[in-house]
Amino acid sequence: MAVQDINDKGGVLGRPLKLVVGNDESDPTKAPAVVQKLASDGAKLLLLQTGSAAAIQAKATISQLGIPAIAPTGVTQTLVSPPNNDLIYMLANTTGDWAKVYCGAFEKAGIKKIGVLTDDTTTIAALDKALFDSMSSCVQIVATEKGAAAASDLSAQAARLKNANVDAIMVTSVGGAFEVLAQNTLASQIPGKLRFSLASIGNQPASWKLANASALNGLVFMGSINNQNPRTQDLTKLLKEKNGSDYEITAYDANAWDTMQIVKLAIEKAGGVDDGKKLNEAIQSISGFKSSFGQSSFTLSYSATKHLGADGLCGLSLIEFGSDNKPKGPWATYQPPC
Repeated sequence: MAVQDINDKGGVLGRPLKLVVGNDESDPTKAPAVVQKLASDGAKLLLLQTGSAAAIQAKATISQLGIPAIAPTGVTQTLVSPPNNDLIYMLANTTGDWAKVYCGAFEKAGIKKIGVLTDDTTTIAALDKALFDSMSSCVQIVATEKGAAAASDLSAQAARLKNANVDAIMVTSVGGAFEVLAQNTLASQIPGKLRFSLASIGNQPASWKLANASALNGLVFMGSINNQNPRTQDLTKLLKEKNGSDYEITAYDANAWDTMQIVKLAIEKAGGVDDGKKLNEAIQSISGFKSSFGQSSFTLSYSATKHLGADGLCGLSLIEFGSDNKPKGPWATYQPPC
């Protein structure tokens, strides 16, 4: 939609953008070949909309090709860290920043002890380790309960968390059915207990409809869609006009939209797309870009040594669900500072 919007307004430097998709199935063994194929077909800039492991595996190939690449929804710091990071860029805050925000929230809310309910996926196992290692100095995890991603009952896990007498409970999952089951169970068995979650639930509107009435009420999740940001409001209006009034904006929408605005700006600065070196330098010259996600003052900036666009922590927000099982807005207790 972002590409079409740019083309409807005359394209870039009088030429339309063309989006071509190659699918590596988020498979690290396939990613380099798919990137090579896209380059052979004439791609001038790559969008790494794939799993982090696959994108990381493609770094060396991208460096050899000399084609700039942006990972619209990437959150893994390793992607833009050496080696072979000279041409790769990210927009959003990394999971390392999530830990800082959670710690700030726990301190502000007086939370000393938490219980964790997690799924058994390898993705979440890796995320939990990185996240909780970074949070070890600010909060004590006194109980950890795990359930199968396809679980149909989490009552026993919830009962043990209740008996642990924690200040708050954190659910870490890839979302979907497990997250809904977890929140339904916790709301029923431990009503009134403060709950936190990852970004997954915030980006899965279909899951909200599956939760029991008011089961998500009060749940605080890590988000980047802040409805107080005027640019988010503008994008939300556009998305509803295109997709219907019941459409719920997610971080993926905003990341994709902003990526294409950055692409357009870089091509204009470079004077075209035929010189990969100039296009790369043009991306590095972008500073203070006002994004359509994050808090109102959040910006994205790049340089030869800064390939993670986020300027500060306020690309993140802690968002609270309301009684209608929809995000109602920023959590009043704590918001990360810029």
